[in-house]
Formats: sequence, structure tokens, C-alpha cells
Amino acid sequence: MDKTDYGFIGVGRMGAHMARNLLGGGHSLTVYDTSAEAVGELSGAGAQAASSVTELAAATETVFLSLPTPAIVESVALGEGGLHEGSAVKHVFDCSTTGPHVARTVAAGLAAHDIAYLDCPVSGGIKGARDGTVAVMVSGAREVYERHRHALADIGKPFFVGAEPGQGQIMKLANNLLSLAAIVLSSEVMVMGVKAGLDASQMLDVINSGTGRNSATLDKFPRAVLPGTFDFGFATGLAYKDIKLCLQEAAELGVPMLGGSAVLQMLAVTQARFGPDSDFTEIARVVEEWAGTEVRG
Repeated sequence: MDKTDYGFIGVGRMGAHMARNLLGGGHSLTVYDTSAEAVGELSGAGAQAASSVTELAAATETVFLSLPTPAIVESVALGEGGLHEGSAVKHVFDCSTTGPHVARTVAAGLAAHDIAYLDCPVSGGIKGARDGTVAVMVSGAREVYERHRHALADIGKPFFVGAEPGQGQIMKLANNLLSLAAIVLSSEVMVMGVKAGLDASQMLDVINSGTGRNSATLDKFPRAVLPGTFDFGFATGLAYKDIKLCLQEAAELGVPMLGGSAVLQMLAVTQARFGPDSDFTEIARVVEEWAGTEVRG
């Protein structure tokens, strides 16, 4: 197998776009995923396909990860046949949302094999991943970050947030709590307004012209709630996982999160009602059902 500039493990809905942006930046790339179809699409775009994690880790010094759960990240990095067994890999950039505890565990495990781990979760959704505009929140060894900053800039807008593993994760969890709180509260006020006879589209215009504007009223409601598609592209189960991780970290730090707890409960209700694979914008459907009113426009 040829040596490439980078490797990418996990080329699903987010990872595939980030991998394509690395290819578009002129970098050679080896990819691996449990989905042969996902790998095949990137092979057609110029990437080299690996048949395993260790084969990929023998083809490049620098690997990006974009994986759905902390357990999968830990397994890919430190489990049997994991990155730690790779013969070439020296740097790992983890774009997954794992929470700081797993980030620190993986960093320590890979460090024992002289592999530098940097957590670099991203925010901006599928559109941001496709357009190369996601915020990339990196923590770890500053010199490794600087060495690969050009590649990170092909993925999105990089920010170096700290030298300690896990600090990028804390930044991501803070961002996600605010994002999800916005859709919970926006759902409540939009349903209230429509039930009182206001027009949903006009409500968004007014809110977005005033101080109440937020990511939900600017983007999520117009794209996924008003048309009734509920297809923004982020699973309720993953959103629940992120907020649970956020509250766990806050508890360990002694930071009360009363509002965050309410957001977690709304996600739990949405997950129970529509399933973990549902789109997280279906939070609005929960409020609609409770109120007996639909917000459409």
C-alpha cells in the first residue's frame, strides 16, 4: 500500500465531507470505514482504501477520526487491531465527540506507543462539513497542531483551545449545549405563538430581527421544522449522548447545570417518542404534540 499524507477513519455523514475536503486541498489520503459503500465513494474521488485500521495506520503518519461514540473511538485507538498497532502512525486528530474523560484515556494510551493524540471535535453540521466551514476545536501538543494547521484549515476554521487532552471536548460540549438549548426553547415559543394565532414564518422574521435570534431560529426551524421534514442531519441519540457527557463533566467540576438538565430531559423524551435515530429537530414535534399545534410555514 502506498504511503499517503493523511488517513481518515470514519467516513460517514460528517467524515466523508471532511475527507473530501482534504483531497480537495491536494493531500493524498487513505480511508477506512466499516461501510464498503462509503469507502468506495471516496476511492472514486481519489482516496486509497484500507481494509483495516492497522493497514491504514501503516500507510500514513497522521490519522483523522470521525466516529459516532466514545466506545468506538477507544476501540479503534486502543483495542485489538487498533491504531496503537500501526507501524507508521505518529499523530491522531480525533474529530469525534467523546467527552474529555475518553479523550484523556486515549491520549495516555497512545502516548505509551509514542503516538500524539489531539482531540479536535467540529461544529457546524453536515452543511459546514461539506462547505469546509466547521469550527475545529483542537487541544493537545501545540507543535503537532501547527505542523498540520494547513490540513485542518482545509476541513474548517481551526482554533487551538488548549494544550491538555480533553479541552477541545469541553469546548465542543459547551457549544452543543447552547445549540440544543436554543432549539428546545425556540420550539416552546414557536408553538406558543402559533397556537395563539401568529404566523410561524413571520415569527421567525421578527425574532431574527431582534435579540431572540439564535441558531435554531436562523437555521434549524427554516430548514427542518417549518417544512415538516425534520431532516437537519444530527441524530437525537447522538445529541443526547453529547449533553449527557456535558452534564457529567460539569458535575465533576462542581458546576450546576439546571438548564442543561432540562435540555437533557427534552432529548430523553424525544428519543423515547421518535427513537435515537430520529433527527434532533423532532424536539419541536414533541412540543407540538403536547400542545396540539403544528408549526409550519
